[in-house]
Amino acid sequence: MKIVQFTVPVAGEHSVVVQEDVLPHFYDHLHRHKETQITWIQEGEGTLLAGDYMQRFKSGDIYIFGPNQPHLFRSDPSYFEKRKLKTVRSISLFFDALGVFGPVLALPELKNVQKFLATSSGGLQATSMAAQLQRAMLRVSEQSMALRLACFIELLQFMASMKKWKTLATITDPYSISESEGLRMNDVYQYTMQHYTENISLAEIASIAHLTPQAFCRYFKKHTRKTYVSFLNEIRITEACKKMVKGDFDSFSSIAYQAGFNNVVTFNRVFKKTTGHAPREYLRAYRGKAESDSG
Repeated sequence: MKIVQFTVPVAGEHSVVVQEDVLPHFYDHLHRHKETQITWIQEGEGTLLAGDYMQRFKSGDIYIFGPNQPHLFRSDPSYFEKRKLKTVRSISLFFDALGVFGPVLALPELKNVQKFLATSSGGLQATSMAAQLQRAMLRVSEQSMALRLACFIELLQFMASMKKWKTLATITDPYSISESEGLRMNDVYQYTMQHYTENISLAEIASIAHLTPQAFCRYFKKHTRKTYVSFLNEIRITEACKKMVKGDFDSFSSIAYQAGFNNVVTFNRVFKKTTGHAPREYLRAYRGKAESDSG
């Protein structure tokens, strides 16, 4: 997959660009741009590629991508099926920390923001205070001119004060991710999403990456900080959860096999390890929450 050099649309005289997307699926190309990007996934799920890092994303997630960091929100396959009529929604804020927004960040009052942004070159994910961040991003998107700038500075100050952020990519030099590396990561992901219901062997997925099984295990762990089996199981459990909450199943054993597990015992073990609950407990808790929300 070629890394596209993307040009962020210029919105008049704004130094902070707001982009609100409501689409069938997210932009389907690995790309980068000179602006720092803050994105709130309002609706949608799939796999995120950020530099040399790969993980699942879901509704409610908030991410920061540094200048020129290659990234891609790859929507799940179901979003590309026209008959499903699915939609993704997001709000993204773009600003050029080394260009037009630079003089603002150079103000002594924003020294803590400068230090925070310096840590975001490899990408960050918010792991707490999501509701507060979402409200702050909405305030930025609803304003214009000087009021937008004021709300955005307030957002940056709040982000800089937060203690819990998850670091994404281990490679912080944005241009060290070659097109061939982007292609390899994309091929692994695409194959996994197309065949996760099957028994994918290490030899099989390693051949997709053009590596030996041993080299692939080291490669995948280095680039995602998890084993390939863990990543595959996370995708399977995510798909199983979607079927459960929709009521799209006959029994838990049918879900297990549809999600790619060979037996119910393994499914139950992996499900609890991934979600913290047994399948039946998870479904009971979901239905209880849905009833309380509707009441």
